[in-house]
This record gives sequence, structure tokens and C-alpha cells, in this order.
Amino acid sequence: MTKGNINVSVENIFPLIKKFLYSDHEIFLRELISNATDATLKLKHLTSIGEAKVEYGNPKLEVKINKEEKTLRIIDQGIGMTAEEVEKYINQVAFSGAEEFLEKYKDSAKDSGIIGHFGLGFYSAFMVAEKVEILTKSYRDEPAVRWICDGSPEFTLEETADKTERGTEIILHIAEDSTEFLEESKIRELLLKYNKFMPVPIKFGTKTHTLPLPEDAAEDAVAETEEVDNIINNPNPAWTIAPSDLTKEDYVAFYHELYPMQFEEPLFNIHLNVDYPFNLTGVLFFPKLANNLNIEKDKIQLYQNQVFVTDEVKGIVPDFLMLLRGVIDSPDIPLNVSRSYLQADGAVKKISSYITKKVADKMASLINESREDYEKKWNDIKIVIEYGMISEEKFYEKADKFTLYPTVDGTYFLWNELTEKVKPIQTDKDGNLIILYASNADEQHSYIQSAKDKGYEVLLLDSPIAPHVIQKLEGSKEKISFVRVDADHVNNLIKKDEPVISKLNDTEKESLKKNVEETISDKKFTVQLEDLDSTDAPFTITQPEFMRRMKEMQATGGGGMFGMGGFPEMYNLVVNSNSEFAGQILKTESPEEKENLIKYALDLAKLSQNLLKGKDLTDFIQRSYKQLEK
Repeated sequence: MTKGNINVSVENIFPLIKKFLYSDHEIFLRELISNATDATLKLKHLTSIGEAKVEYGNPKLEVKINKEEKTLRIIDQGIGMTAEEVEKYINQVAFSGAEEFLEKYKDSAKDSGIIGHFGLGFYSAFMVAEKVEILTKSYRDEPAVRWICDGSPEFTLEETADKTERGTEIILHIAEDSTEFLEESKIRELLLKYNKFMPVPIKFGTKTHTLPLPEDAAEDAVAETEEVDNIINNPNPAWTIAPSDLTKEDYVAFYHELYPMQFEEPLFNIHLNVDYPFNLTGVLFFPKLANNLNIEKDKIQLYQNQVFVTDEVKGIVPDFLMLLRGVIDSPDIPLNVSRSYLQADGAVKKISSYITKKVADKMASLINESREDYEKKWNDIKIVIEYGMISEEKFYEKADKFTLYPTVDGTYFLWNELTEKVKPIQTDKDGNLIILYASNADEQHSYIQSAKDKGYEVLLLDSPIAPHVIQKLEGSKEKISFVRVDADHVNNLIKKDEPVISKLNDTEKESLKKNVEETISDKKFTVQLEDLDSTDAPFTITQPEFMRRMKEMQATGGGGMFGMGGFPEMYNLVVNSNSEFAGQILKTESPEEKENLIKYALDLAKLSQNLLKGKDLTDFIQRSYKQLEK
């Protein structure tokens, strides 16, 4: 038997491990399972190149709890260790077995899936254990050995006859403050969280399997059952399989495996696979989003060689794709590091750019494959596309190929199609192309109808970030302006060189404006006289495009230095001076009757804009009933 001190740079490394990793102490199981997986995949590689003269077979890992003994065991059937290797890899913390293995076999082991880079690895066991044992037997024909350490730098190492089969068994004697890790439910939870897709089968207990009845079985025959290994993981998840070997049903099944509480199917998926200049695989799913910006639930999961790392992928995945779901797996993403480190990491930046390009290419291919199907899905994917347009310049540069602009009538245009369609009729006197849009088809119905009566196309841009997209388009495309249909009277939305006929002279107009301003005490309204068609509404409420858009941008993050979030609502009250109603106001001599006429017309205008609420609405209804009684 050998006794000695572990070669560590600080003698009290174990208290340090427990102190500094305690907030994340559950990762010990991930580390030990990963080490066991490494040992198994190393053996697979060595047998494949003929260096290990043993049968690889169908090895699995096993996790076992013994509450009475207060032990947790992680058992593998992998490469095992000799006494010399235990001395080197366990007692000398500075070495990493996986890293050395990769260096030695870097050419042939490139695709063997060795995990490596797990930092403290084995020593994370001391976060939850007061004593740790290793029972291990190498694939080489050498005696098995037992290593024991109680959390101090002292250890014992001796040959043992207790292990006859190849592989390693880690026995954790769980500390009193960590007995939660003796609960089956807790261990199952951790295995499913971190090791659900590990590349080697993991056994955790057994389950009852019902055998199929023979074809000629009697009607009352009872099927037999048998106890089988409970394999808790899926060693071959979709992202590790070539896309050509997967069906749509396979992807959907994998989506539900990732997110068991998601009952809707994803709209489509993007399979990621690149090996230069970095390694990355994965599958991203577009869920049905509509205008939902909630990204707190069912987020993209980050793996390193099928080991779960985190679902906090900000900095790795571009912000606009945080709305998607799925898996990204890359050995080039460092584990257990700060977010600021990730965001500054060169490989991570390249990964982010690659994912952006891949999503843009997928969108372009989808719309080319089936425009009709793409249009049907637009409402559920637009929020991702629009977010990408305003946040990622490379994505924006490609966006014209797949960004749709729907009209209020349900027609969808690509940008070049839209501009060609509206250019003849929606170009103003200065040569600017005016794109009209609505944000709510119901609330702005009367304004939409007025625009359509003039032959204008009206887009429906109703996502929360539409104002930002509009601002982006106006800033990058020449002689383009977006104007919401209720920003002004329809005659003023697109300024033309057309003669204006006025029924009133300047004195009458001044008198009309004074009458209206004196009656309307609400400072939100600015009275504005317009010589419109006599059949147009006498009063129309509009909201200045700039002010309203700045407020909307402020509400969804943005608006720059203007601080519009605290500004009061401002409206224009457009009075049609050519309407019969304008003449009626001027002819009415009774001040009270004149006031009632103006207030009633204002209420109707407010009603059309959904601005008549509360007491004002109640009073309006009561006055309307009195009118019926006359």
C-alpha cells in the first residue's frame, strides 16, 4: 500500500473547492459523468486503431445510490487506470488526462468526442463528499487498485482484488450537508439536466418492461413483464446525426424531447454543422411566436460534446435569435467562465456570425421553396426577422430576400415588389416614395378605408418593434418615408401638386378656428383647418408621425436621447373647412348650441380613434339618446 500527499499547489485546495464552487455544487455529477464518458470513448478509440487489444462491446455508465451506506457510485466500463496512472492523473492535479490524451492522439482522436477541459473535474467530488474512493482496473493486464482520500491532502493507494472487470468506479461518501444527493429524485433531475444527451448510455436503476403478446394469444391473456435497465439518456440526439438521415418527424420528436411541456410543433428547424474555423453542431427551432417577446421560457441550450452547460446563451447566440429554441454544441466554447469572457472570446464571435448567416440563408431558401407556406408562417416568425434587421447589420443586408410586408388585405410583398407596386401612385411631389401603414387594422379602420379609396396600399405593421424597423429602413434606403394612415388627413399623407378649392374666405376660416379652439379646452389637441372634399369627415383626429413613433420606440427600448416616454399624448384635430358642418357652425348663433355641435363632432372623431373613454364616453351616450328623443 502507498501513502502520500497529493501534489497540489495549495495544501488546502479542498476547502477552496467547496467554498468557491459551492453555489454550483451540483455540477460535481456532470464532471464525474463526463470523466466516465471520456474513459469509455478513449477505450473505443484505442480499440478502433488497434492499440487496445480488448473487446469494446456495448459499455454503459451506471449511477447507484445506497442510502444506508450514504454512498453515491459512478461506474464505467471504460479505459480504467493503473496504479501509475492514478498517481499521475489523480494525485497530480495539474495534469488533465483528457487533454494529454487528445494531444497524443490528436490526429486520429479528432472526432472521438473526448470531452476534456472540465477544470477541476474529479476533484469537484469533494464539494459533496467527505471521503472519495476510486476502484479502477486498466484495460491493460495489470492489477486493480483502490485510492482513498478523506478531503485532506493525504491519500492511500493499494492493489485490490475487489474489482475484476475493466473500468472505474467512483464511490462518494456523501457529507452530512449534502444528503440531498442521496435522493433518487435529485439525482434523476441532475442526470436529465446535464447528461440527457451524453454519448454513452447511462443506467440509473431499472424499470418494468411489458413484453408483447404473441399473435395467437387468448383474449384474456396477460402480458408478461421483465425488469430492464433504465437508460436515462439519449446517446444519439438529432444534432449528432446527419440531416439527410433525419425526417421532419425526427426533428419534431427531438423538439418535444428538449421541451416536454411544449405541446405545439415548431414551425421549422435549422440544422447547424460546421468544422472550420471552429467546431459547432446543433439544431435551432422556430417556435410559434406571433408578437411574443418573452424569452425566459424554454431557451436555447448550450452543450459541450453532448454535456449540458447552460441555457444562458447571451453572447454566443445573437440577441435576436434568443427567441428561438434548440441546441448548440461546440467543444470550442469554454466552460465555467464569465459572460464577459464569452463575449470577448474570438471563437464565440465567429460562432455568433456563423449562426446569423445560417439563419439568413435558411429564410431565403424557405421562401424560395414555398412562398405560400412561408407567408402562412410569417406572423409567427416576423418578430425574429425584424429583431435581426435592427440588431445585426449582416442579417439586415440579406433581409430583403425574405422579409415580407403584409397589407391590411392579406397580400404579402417583398421589398422590391412593394416599391414597384406603390411607386406610380404613392410618390409625392418631391419624388419621395411614401409607404403607408397601419398598426391596428380595427382601430384605424376608417383611416385605412380612406387611403384605400384613393387607391393606396396600406401595410399592416403590428409587431412591438415595427417602429424600430421603420426607422432602420428609412435610414438605409433612399427617398423612402413611412407614414401611418392616421398621421394626417388622407389628402395630406402623400403631398401632391394638386389645386385646392376653398369654400370659406380667410375671415370665415379664422372665425371657425376660433370657435373650435374656444370650445375644446383639452390641450392635447391642436386645431388645424384643411380645405378637404365636402364629403370628407368634418372632424378628423390625427397623431403626428414623428412624435408618436418616438413614443412607441421608447416603449420598446430606443427613442434615443429624446426621452419621449414622459411626453403627453399630442393630437391634431383636422377641421374640414369645406364640409357642410363647418358652414353650420358658422351659421349657428346660439353659443350653447354651437358648443354642443362642436363637442358632439369631437366625440365622434374621438370615437373613431378609440379615444373616447370613461366619463366622456358615458356622457356622449347619454347625449346621443337625448338626440333620438327629439
